[in-house]
Amino acid sequence: QVQLVESGGGLVQPGGSLRLSCATSGFAFGLYYMRWHRQAPGKERELVAGISSAGISTTYADSVKGRFTISRDNVKEMLYLQMNNLKPEDSAVYYCSATWKLLDYWGQGTQVTVSS
Repeated sequence: QVQLVESGGGLVQPGGSLRLSCATSGFAFGLYYMRWHRQAPGKERELVAGISSAGISTTYADSVKGRFTISRDNVKEMLYLQMNNLKPEDSAVYYCSATWKLLDYWGQGTQVTVSS
């Protein structure tokens, strides 16, 4: 059974930091391209960051470059998103996803709220 479970979300003040985790099981994690996405109320889901299967290549949305860092641990089969200098506009539900060829799996999301 494929599972992706996000954790680490919560309420944080502007300028603060959070580290999101995505625990995975049930598929060959090391083969998959992994991504973080987010969706704010009333807005379309957007890609935040992606990382290649070996963790060598990463990509970021312009809005988070220099503030967020995506990483992965292929031994623990975990995906991470370190988020620094958070802004109110970063508030959203954050989802992790796994993609390999025609296979695409998603987690249920974790809420991040940035507010004073």
